[in-house]
Amino acid sequence: MRLSRTTRIALGVVTALVLVVVYLPLAVVLVNSFSTSTALAWPPPGFTLEWWGRAFQSEGALDAVLTSVLVAIVSTAIALVLGTLVSFALQRFAFFGRDAISLLFILPIALPGIVTGIALNNFFRTIMGVPLSIWTVVIAHATFCIVTVFNNVIARLRRQGTSLEEASADLGAGVWTTFRLVTFPQLRGALLAGALLAFALSFDEIIVTTFTAGSGVTTLPIYILNNMFRPNQAPVVSVIAVVLVLVSIIPIAIAQKLGGDTKPGR
Repeated sequence: MRLSRTTRIALGVVTALVLVVVYLPLAVVLVNSFSTSTALAWPPPGFTLEWWGRAFQSEGALDAVLTSVLVAIVSTAIALVLGTLVSFALQRFAFFGRDAISLLFILPIALPGIVTGIALNNFFRTIMGVPLSIWTVVIAHATFCIVTVFNNVIARLRRQGTSLEEASADLGAGVWTTFRLVTFPQLRGALLAGALLAFALSFDEIIVTTFTAGSGVTTLPIYILNNMFRPNQAPVVSVIAVVLVLVSIIPIAIAQKLGGDTKPGR
């Protein structure tokens, strides 16, 4: 398809405007992390590395990072197991209500975070009668992390088919041998991509976390929200925000690379 010169220029301008709107605020946050001002002022009066030193020496920030990492790792592990099992069940077996179940598993990622947060808060406190804690946050995050694993794995299962597994069975391999030597190697990239996306999604989640975390649980996004408008904390928050962006970009970039692999059997 050939585009006219005018159309190409128009598309280029629109693309540039969208990128500016998306990434200019992030650039401002990055610059403010080096600003000598104690507020989010623009333009910055000077540049310093003081705030980066304070951020990495802040016990509250470090504790929040560790909490976010713990929640993300455990919820990702849960999502890997459940998301993979559900993918196999829905792709390899035909039964009544399969499409409805598939929709129900995808729905949590589409629901507004505040709706999910309120629903889980009521479920934990009213129905289950359990206090909010780091484990209620883990369960809450796992509900939407499952979707990323499920989508990656079921897409790979649909693409690779069952011919290699059937050939393995014909040659005398058992179910677990076939899974270990044939199925798992083909799913490895999809599993890793789903896990990285789930980790990134959990690590920077704030709305659902706010409704399901106990009073003593502070993840990194909650720490940023609580300290953003405190005196002399804005530059430190900017540093943490920059680190959060970098931590989110790395797994997403890796997952995109892995997800772009369309060659069967790899």
